[in-house]
Amino acid sequence: MHPMNPTTAASLRQTAPGLFPKSSDKIRALRERPAREYEAHTFYYDASFKTDAVKILPGEYYVHDGDDLLLMTVLGSCVAACLVDRSARLGGMNHFMLPDGGTAGRYGAYAMELLINEMMKRGARRERLEAKVFGGGQVMRNFSTMNVGEQNVKFIEQFLAAERIQIVSRDVLDIHPRKVCLFPGSARALCKKLATTQVDAIATEESAFRGRLSKQPAAASAGSVELF
Repeated sequence: MHPMNPTTAASLRQTAPGLFPKSSDKIRALRERPAREYEAHTFYYDASFKTDAVKILPGEYYVHDGDDLLLMTVLGSCVAACLVDRSARLGGMNHFMLPDGGTAGRYGAYAMELLINEMMKRGARRERLEAKVFGGGQVMRNFSTMNVGEQNVKFIEQFLAAERIQIVSRDVLDIHPRKVCLFPGSARALCKKLATTQVDAIATEESAFRGRLSKQPAAASAGSVELF
């Protein structure tokens, strides 16, 4: 799924330290910890919320317990599923897009399975899981034959229905990119629609990500992950 290489993120911190101010001991420890495959690894201090945070890039996911780490992502046509277990004070978020072709369902299922499995490994119970779904904006104007955002939203809604995970809130479709924040312990999610001036940059990033997906093997590893 080609998330940002941790080495690249580290280089950015050295060349542009202003992007990563006020590193706490926890953030430094998280940055030094080896990241698992597809796990988000872009940690920073969020000045708006005055808390440590992790940015989830396309193709990544992250799970955390408590509200001492904010989970954040920026979406255009991509979707983010936020899963929470209120009793366990545990929450997670992913950020994905479906590729073209017949393997789209397998790829989307794999992205969701990574998140669900990590939640359950950390103590979540399937019957307590709730979902909050965001994204799917029509920002990739160069795809004239289909609405990529609609495809992504349709997949996530059908997947969660099949897995009997209730969607308790959603902010999807439309033409706006979104910034989504999740406080995993309290299950509080915030969604802000971004100015249209940011559409081009987000659409360019997502088009590049979609191009990389089209060159990957057909979600070959998807069959190796099974839901608990």
